[in-house]
Amino acid sequence: MKHSLRNVLLLSTLFSLGACASSGPAAPSVSSAPDTTRRPTSSAAAAPAEDLSKYRPVFAAPKAPVAAPAVAARPVTPTNQVNAQIEQRLRDQAYTNKNVKYAQGFRILAYVGLEKEQAMSIRRNIISRYPEETDYLAYKQPIFRLWVGDYTTRLEAEQALQRIRLLAPKAQLESSQVVLNKTTF
Repeated sequence: MKHSLRNVLLLSTLFSLGACASSGPAAPSVSSAPDTTRRPTSSAAAAPAEDLSKYRPVFAAPKAPVAAPAVAARPVTPTNQVNAQIEQRLRDQAYTNKNVKYAQGFRILAYVGLEKEQAMSIRRNIISRYPEETDYLAYKQPIFRLWVGDYTTRLEAEQALQRIRLLAPKAQLESSQVVLNKTTF
């Protein structure tokens, strides 16, 4: 069984190699002297068998742009671009925006642990160093969590995180709902 399988594979390999060898052009022999009796081949023999020029698209030459007469452009002043109805909608939207108190943002989780004294110590250090920061201390038995700040963008949260890491080395960012318009409360 093994011999017959090997013979079949060997024969198929030989046939495929033989087919490849006979289909390519013959390489010139190195040992023979160059043939000087041959006539040089004409350019027609080197050209492709088909003329494909009839299938190539032909485009007309672009027209030269016509120079427009030099006219002094006068600025156009807009009139009635905002009517009363649009003004009322803009005022309504501004009023709605003033009443928004929360948005999705970031807070810094400065402490997570079981010790209240350590949480309060970190809180005191942060507040004494950065009094403008808002802190949130939460206790859910048996864990204390201390969050710092209300940041609407990740960039400002990352900058504050670098400052607070000096006081709380294990501090990390956390996505959270943050308070907006702190000055109006």
